[in-house]
Amino acid sequence: MGVSQKLLWNIYAGVVGAVAAMAAQKAVRGAWKAATGDEPPDPNDPAVPLSEALIWALAGGVGIGVAQLLTNRFAADRWEKAMGTPAPTRSRLNFTI
Repeated sequence: MGVSQKLLWNIYAGVVGAVAAMAAQKAVRGAWKAATGDEPPDPNDPAVPLSEALIWALAGGVGIGVAQLLTNRFAADRWEKAMGTPAPTRSRLNFTI
C-alpha cells in the first residue's frame, strides 16, 4: 500500500472522525439535558457536586467512545468497499493454537 493511500486514509478517517465527534458531543449533551432537564455541568467548577461531575465525565466518555468505535468501523468498511483493500490501519492478525 503506497504512501498516497495512507495519506488519503488519514484525511478520510480524520474528516469522518471530526464530524462524528461533533455529533456525539451534541448527542451526549442533548441526552444529559433530556434526562436531567438541566444543562451539562462544568466538571472543573468546584461548585458542581463531585458525583454530578463524575457522572457527566462517565457519560461523555462512554458516548464519545461508542461514537469512535462505530465511526472507525464505518470508515474502514466504506474504505474497503470503495478501494477493494483493507483500510491502511487495519491489521489482520492470525493466531494458531
